[in-house]
Amino acid sequence: MILYQILIGATPAGRNTEQHDTFFGIANNLTEIIPQLKSFWPEAADKMHIDGFRKCTSVGNYNIEIISKTENKADSISEQLFFINLGGYKPNEFCEYHYPMLVVANDKVAAIAQAKQTAFYKHTGFEKAPSHIDDKFGIDVDDIYAIQDILHPDLKKQFSIKITPNNNATPDELHLGYYTLPKIEKGIIVPS
Repeated sequence: MILYQILIGATPAGRNTEQHDTFFGIANNLTEIIPQLKSFWPEAADKMHIDGFRKCTSVGNYNIEIISKTENKADSISEQLFFINLGGYKPNEFCEYHYPMLVVANDKVAAIAQAKQTAFYKHTGFEKAPSHIDDKFGIDVDDIYAIQDILHPDLKKQFSIKITPNNNATPDELHLGYYTLPKIEKGIIVPS
């Protein structure tokens, strides 16, 4: 089983622009995860598509594995896998830019400390509109979640995230593009 990070997009009824959200799910392949996506964002209905995805197998100097709850996590470390969504602005641009990232850390404070070291955090923002991590721990971070906490309850009952150090970890490949769910389901688009 694989942990997937998926950028989903849709223009739901009553919206003027395309909306996006990030979804984390567990499956053997992208086709198997489609029912989870539809359950996660039912308002998007048949307008949903995938704008990008990644198979989460490494983050920084760590390997990420999905194991069954019954499997032994003895060689896993105590750190957690966190999703952080940084937000920031540029002068004279009517837009909030986002930088989603995954980090391995002991807790949210340590995860935020890593986020504050990114070029995005340091260079996206200005005096009246600083980069932010919203409403968490006195600084602004749009969102921060331990991945294990935001998985669907059925997945949490079945699986754990195993994190092991690996100084030679290969970064995950990011798959970017416009992937429609019906074409993935029919095998017309078969993203790797």
